[in-house]
Amino acid sequence: MSDEEIVGQVKEAVKAAIDAGYRHFDCAYSYQNESEVGEAIQEKLQEKAVAREDLFIVSKLWSTFFEKPLVKEACRKTLKDLKLDYLDIYLIHWPQGLQAGKEIIPKDDKGNVLLSKTTFLDVWEAMEELVDEGLVKAIGISNFNHFQIERLLNKPGLKHKPVTNQIECRPYLTQEKLIQYCHSKGIAITAYSPLGSPDRPWAKPEDPSLLEDPKIKQIAAKHNKTAAQVLIRFLIQRNLAVIPKSVTPARIAENLQVFDFQLSDEEMATLLSFSRNWRVCCLSE
Repeated sequence: MSDEEIVGQVKEAVKAAIDAGYRHFDCAYSYQNESEVGEAIQEKLQEKAVAREDLFIVSKLWSTFFEKPLVKEACRKTLKDLKLDYLDIYLIHWPQGLQAGKEIIPKDDKGNVLLSKTTFLDVWEAMEELVDEGLVKAIGISNFNHFQIERLLNKPGLKHKPVTNQIECRPYLTQEKLIQYCHSKGIAITAYSPLGSPDRPWAKPEDPSLLEDPKIKQIAAKHNKTAAQVLIRFLIQRNLAVIPKSVTPARIAENLQVFDFQLSDEEMATLLSFSRNWRVCCLSE
């Protein structure tokens, strides 16, 4: 779920996803739509279409809430908006904190981003308290690199390890070394933007389009699948959790039809060979 959708669209998308069989929902304070997601979840719980324990709800601590007293406040705000008693996982959205305040990306009068002096190591202690108090089942990280994770794992007095690192991942950004490292440490990987976020507002005309890549379309045609389904399957076969974003009911359903085919070793190798370190998500944007 992201903040680009018009009001009402997100709620209907969540309801359609639950009806289609989705149970993992990825949220964040910065998407500015958690109350709408919460309305949809509540409606489906009241309909008894799904039970809370069968849902897997993830949200993220935004970077302006790095100061210790703000961490719990931010988590409670998310829980209130989502109308839930607990989160399954709460992530630190980015390893870099930003100056506390109402702006999502605080800047000075020259346009420079204002950073926080509080580090993610300080934040982690407050995150651990959320687990101990039962507000969240587990905690994790997002957009952390190998060195940042190493620092966290070596933190004196570490009480709760991160259970997942949510990172951008697709054939143009395969993240092989980071994934291998995380898996070696028992940290699961959640892959976001698996389709290359084609609807992102900051896209440039010259940016590559994964969904239109001829080789990917060729593999898709061989399996009688769409390019999107191949891209999702590619990550599943790498033992990753995958979170494609859509508000279109037909595509939401289509993105789930990925468990009835298998990519060959040769096809997996071909898709891995496309890596060009192409990112679409940056904190500054």
